[in-house]
Amino acid sequence: MRGTPQQIIDKYSQLAQDSQLGNDRVAAENFQQHAEHYQRMLSAAQKEQEARREQQEREHRERQQQREDQRRGRIERQESEAGGPGNGDQPDVVLDEAADAGLVETPEQADLQSRSKSPRKPRPPKAKDTGSPAPGGGEQPEAAE
Repeated sequence: MRGTPQQIIDKYSQLAQDSQLGNDRVAAENFQQHAEHYQRMLSAAQKEQEARREQQEREHRERQQQREDQRRGRIERQESEAGGPGNGDQPDVVLDEAADAGLVETPEQADLQSRSKSPRKPRPPKAKDTGSPAPGGGEQPEAAE
C-alpha cells in the first residue's frame, strides 16, 4: 500500500466494507484490523508531533526570555557606568527660554522673524491733488472715487 497514513486507512476501510457486502466476514475482519492498526500508528505519530512542537515552543520562549534578561542587564550596566539613567553619551541640551516649547526653528520661522524685526521706512505723506508733482519727482496717479 502506498499513500499517506490517512489514505491507507481509508483504503482498508473501503476493502473491509466491500468484503462485508460480499458476505466474506473473514476478509472484512482482516481489513478492519489493518485499518485500526494504521489508525493507531497515525494517532501515535500525531501525538509525537504535537509533543515535539510544544517542546520547540517552550525552548523558543526560554531563548527569548534569556535574550530579554541579557538586554536588561546590558542596559543596567550602561546606566550604572554612566552614573544613572539618562546620563549616557547624550550631549547636554540648553533650551532658550524664549523658544516655543523646545521646538526647532525652521528657516521659514527665521525669515518671518527677521522681517518683523527690521524697522520699516516711514511712508511719505500723501500729497493732496493740487496739481503739483509729488515729492520724489514722479507724478502721483489720481485716486479713483
